[in-house]
Amino acid sequence: MDGLHLLSDRRTFLAGAAVLGLAACGGAGKSGRTKLVLGDQVHLLQSKAEAAGALTALPYDIEWANFVGAAPLLEALNAGAVDTAPAGDLPVVLAAAAGVPLKVIAGSVSSTRDIGIIVPPGSAIRRVADLAGHRVIVSSARGSISHYLLLEALKEAKLDRRKVDIGFMLPNDAAAAFAAGRVDAWATFGTYQIAAEARGARLLRDGQGINTGLTLIAASQKALDDPAKRSAIRDALARLRTASQWAQAHPDAYAAVFAKATGVDPKLAKLIVDRQNPVLVAPDAAVVKPLQRVVDRFHADGELPVHVDVASIVDPRVFPA
Repeated sequence: MDGLHLLSDRRTFLAGAAVLGLAACGGAGKSGRTKLVLGDQVHLLQSKAEAAGALTALPYDIEWANFVGAAPLLEALNAGAVDTAPAGDLPVVLAAAAGVPLKVIAGSVSSTRDIGIIVPPGSAIRRVADLAGHRVIVSSARGSISHYLLLEALKEAKLDRRKVDIGFMLPNDAAAAFAAGRVDAWATFGTYQIAAEARGARLLRDGQGINTGLTLIAASQKALDDPAKRSAIRDALARLRTASQWAQAHPDAYAAVFAKATGVDPKLAKLIVDRQNPVLVAPDAAVVKPLQRVVDRFHADGELPVHVDVASIVDPRVFPA
């Protein structure tokens, strides 16, 4: 098994990053001030910060880098293209297990309904046990939260995983394949799941009782070792925490900004915000303990190449008091 198996294709991503102009993170922006490159997925953090007005009058420069999934975002963190990366719990652990120098600096807990195995409208598949002999696509790579849900759901249904044709695609590609009827079922999450359900997809199993619902924010060790960047990251976390508190108190206003930033239908944006509007918290025992249980189980299944002590990849000192 490839030690960096959280990535579907390392070289393809790096080539794409070059095309997109993702420069390696420098210590200073054009003004000579410290510069942070904040990674994001589907504009969730950026739209929340902008809706709350949380990133104004900054004593440092920031740049946002948006990605479609955890695998390319964490590869960007490894390559030095971003300083921070929000991602699901297991992708971050897999990146650390593969040698990516990172630390978890914050967390949040969303509804575990926000991860699901879905089938197209009219599908004859009615339960997880019916997936035998069928093609199931996972977003976005081995070790994703969707992959974990699928494997645990198959065990729950007493269905041998070898009887299911499991494939992996980045979320946008998986969405296109699912919409075109090229796959029988899709293990996905978040915006992609909600959009598919809005178009009639049927849920077989969500993450309740299986997934943690955790999203983690990881920072590169290089950024944390730079005193100026570490200070800027700490300040940014404080602002993002304030933004998350504001968004929980003003979900309609946040949904409107999210819809504008992403171009999704406002009704769909409201559904997304209802499920994905958690408050940012410190990576304390309430984050570490449930994640360690999942890591232990994933390792026992042979999906995690080396066992990871979650506490060893956490830096709780960065999160503002």
